Amino acid sequence: MTDTDRTPAAATGEKQPFDLGTGPGRVLVWFYGVFTVAAASRSIVQMVLDFGKAPLAYVLSAAAALVYGFITYSLVRGGEKARRTALVCCAAELLGVLVVGTWTMVEPSAFADATVWSDFGMGYLFIPVILPITGMMWLRRARQA
Repeated sequence: MTDTDRTPAAATGEKQPFDLGTGPGRVLVWFYGVFTVAAASRSIVQMVLDFGKAPLAYVLSAAAALVYGFITYSLVRGGEKARRTALVCCAAELLGVLVVGTWTMVEPSAFADATVWSDFGMGYLFIPVILPITGMMWLRRARQA
C-alpha cells in the first residue's frame, strides 16, 4: 500500500496509529537493527566457540540481542501497543546496561569476557546506554502525537 492509497484518518473519523519508524524513529530502527545483528552474532560465535570461558557474559550478550530485536520489531510494527511494549523494553534495556555496567566496574573479575553492556557499553562507544534513553524519549513523544 502506498501513501496515496491510504484514506486520511480525518476523512474516516478513525485515529490511525502513529508510525514509530518515521523521522527520528527510522534512525532508532537502524541502530537497533544493527545492534541486534552485532549482539546476536557476537554471542552466537562466543557461545559456539568458547562457552565455558565466560558463560554469564555470553548469555547476557544474547539477552541484549533479544531485547534489541524485540525493540526493533516493535518500532517497525508501530501502533500504541507496540509503542508501550517498546517503552517497557527500552526501560529494561537501560536497567540492564546500568546493572551490568556497574557490576563490571565494581567487580571486573565476575566477567571473564566483555558483554555488549560491559562498562556501560564502552566497547560500543557508549551507544548501549544512550540508545534506550533516546528510544524512551522518542516513544514518549510518539504517545503525544
